[in-house]
Amino acid sequence: MSIEAHSTKTAAVTKQAMVIILVMLWTIPTVGLLVSSVRDKDQLSVSGWWSALTASESQEVYRLPKEDVQTPSDNGYLIVDEIFDDQSKAIISTWGPTAKTLSDFAAGETMTLDDGSQMTVNEDGSIEWVNDEPFTHNRGPRVFYQVKTPPRFTLDNYREVLKSEGVGRAFINTFTVTIPATFIPILIAAFAAYALAWMRFKGRLFFLAMIIGLIVVPLQMSLIPVLRLFADIGAITGMPSKSYITVWLAHTGFGLPLAIYLLRNYMASLPKDIIESAYMDGATHFQIFMKMILPLSMPALASFAIFQFLWVWNDLLVAAVFLGQGEGKTVMTQQLIELLGSRGDNWEILTSGAFISIAVPIVVFLSMQKYFVRGLLAGSVKGG
Repeated sequence: MSIEAHSTKTAAVTKQAMVIILVMLWTIPTVGLLVSSVRDKDQLSVSGWWSALTASESQEVYRLPKEDVQTPSDNGYLIVDEIFDDQSKAIISTWGPTAKTLSDFAAGETMTLDDGSQMTVNEDGSIEWVNDEPFTHNRGPRVFYQVKTPPRFTLDNYREVLKSEGVGRAFINTFTVTIPATFIPILIAAFAAYALAWMRFKGRLFFLAMIIGLIVVPLQMSLIPVLRLFADIGAITGMPSKSYITVWLAHTGFGLPLAIYLLRNYMASLPKDIIESAYMDGATHFQIFMKMILPLSMPALASFAIFQFLWVWNDLLVAAVFLGQGEGKTVMTQQLIELLGSRGDNWEILTSGAFISIAVPIVVFLSMQKYFVRGLLAGSVKGG
């Protein structure tokens, strides 16, 4: 094999390895989120998603009932109890009277208490407590045990999220914000990109340089000035400073620099001969843009649509600042925070809520993925 062929083969293998790594980086978190969303809450709180197929171990405590449940037996007086319910498949491995003596007794072994009574804890969670004399305790003793629980999968987390008040409305609100905030920047950016790519006017390069510079400006720096601008406009026109219109305009402004840059690069790479032939045939700029540039620019348009849709759908900051909260305004990201509670008590439902939230972006990405790479490479190769 020649050195050139060997180098080509090595480069191909390297590219395949990089693709596999990128796919894993995208896929593993999504799989982990899906697995976590269908796990039992108790298991989810003590182990990671990668251990979902193995039994989980935990230390628990159980208090026996009062003396009024005792029954006479051949050996004296007996108290029988069950730690687990009938549907539980958990298995007790060891147990003891205190947390420090948790491993003193194996399941099925009998312990003699200080009062002479005998207690047995079986691996299925059944307890037998026998005494020669009647039990007189008002409060039952505690039993500490090590339990192994087989993997449990359930849809209860999804049911809890979907049945929660406001989730359906938040889902609709997110669509209301995302769809216009995706198409408005594309529409404006397409016209601007065509002008920067094919029209000749003074200051064209200056405007292009400013647009490129705006891409690197942090979003957080412009939140307060833009909000004040909307407040001033609202004071004059009577338009509220926090509404769907303001959040659409905010997302449009924040998304335009990247959109114009991406589309301009793609449009500038289109074959020059076709555009010049259309000029010579008497076509106007608008006719060329509508009938030639837009159809040829679909990969770049779809690529930006994916970026913008994912960004707006998963956004929390811009929606909180320019839309606010309340009935008819709360989006999914805000609703998930409300479901967690002020202290994060219900954090285990975050996995199911997050997967419900990303289901739509995943569908959008998969349906438009064939344009994604082509759009990312826009302008890298000059058309002939």
